[in-house]
Amino acid sequence: MTANLATPFEIDGFSLKNRIVMPPMCQYSVTAQDGKPNDWHYIHYVSRAIGGAGLINIEMTNVEPDGRITNQCLGLWSDDQIPGFARIIDAVHQYDTKIGIQIAHAGRKSNDAPQPVSSTNVAFSSQYKQPRALTTDETKRMVELFRDAIVRAVKAGFDTVQLHGAHGYLIHQFHSPGTNDRTDVYGDDPARFGIEIIQAAKSVLPSHVKLQMRVSAADYGEGGYDLNYGVELCRKYKDAGVDIFDISSGGGTSTNPQNLGGGIYPGYQLHMARAVKEATGLPVIAVGLLDEPKLAQSAVASGDCDLVAIGRAMLRDPYWALHAQQATGAQVSPPKAYERGY
Repeated sequence: MTANLATPFEIDGFSLKNRIVMPPMCQYSVTAQDGKPNDWHYIHYVSRAIGGAGLINIEMTNVEPDGRITNQCLGLWSDDQIPGFARIIDAVHQYDTKIGIQIAHAGRKSNDAPQPVSSTNVAFSSQYKQPRALTTDETKRMVELFRDAIVRAVKAGFDTVQLHGAHGYLIHQFHSPGTNDRTDVYGDDPARFGIEIIQAAKSVLPSHVKLQMRVSAADYGEGGYDLNYGVELCRKYKDAGVDIFDISSGGGTSTNPQNLGGGIYPGYQLHMARAVKEATGLPVIAVGLLDEPKLAQSAVASGDCDLVAIGRAMLRDPYWALHAQQATGAQVSPPKAYERGY
């Protein structure tokens, strides 16, 4: 049977009520203190559960204070941060929505670290601070920080965990040839850092908590990589233990517009999602200007992807998931208090 936006999704005991995902989107909440989610985050995420999303992935959440993009970003480097996330999870679950969290480190794209760390000592651009390349031992310790944050995510009660290997953040900085100029074991195999984090994650995740990974399938940057490289990277990450891929692109180095090929347009990353899906056999989330409901439905129905992530449109409309299903002919089930509106 051909899937549509309203079709339930299941993989190995992990099930979603529909194919609509809210992707991680940094909130830079000025009231966030010490990486802890607050009332803004609670309202922001719970409203999208009320609005019908099948899966919500909480924004980039960092493994150490200096791993944040800004000091207003979230973290899971301390047990003190767990209760704020657990409160959100409990509320989201009341609406039959699953919830995950994106675990990350900004690396050289950290704006507020006194000196950012990276795979390299080369800055992202002249607008960013010059980073310090991690030593081999520090890199191994960084893997442990990812593992420890994921242990806390499990304690909080998340249904799934996503690793951020896209958009020029630390894992991406290691696996891109444009930013990995190392001479140690992490230079010999640029995928090694990501593989070790995946393996560490799987060592502490219960079988019912699925591991997602967001990957830039091509990064467009000078000295970066193309789709063929990205597909091979995903094959390695699949073998290491990834369950679901979230396929995006870009962010490796300062973008050369000529490298964008056909440019940015609705659905411009769908061919990348399909390529990764066909190469790995794993479920894939597609993202990238899929705001129009019929386009999102087509992406699922055509087999380009299994799930669609809707970012900007869901910022504008917390109820996009309900509205999109209704617009594409599905019966919707809003909360009882809102039934008269449908």
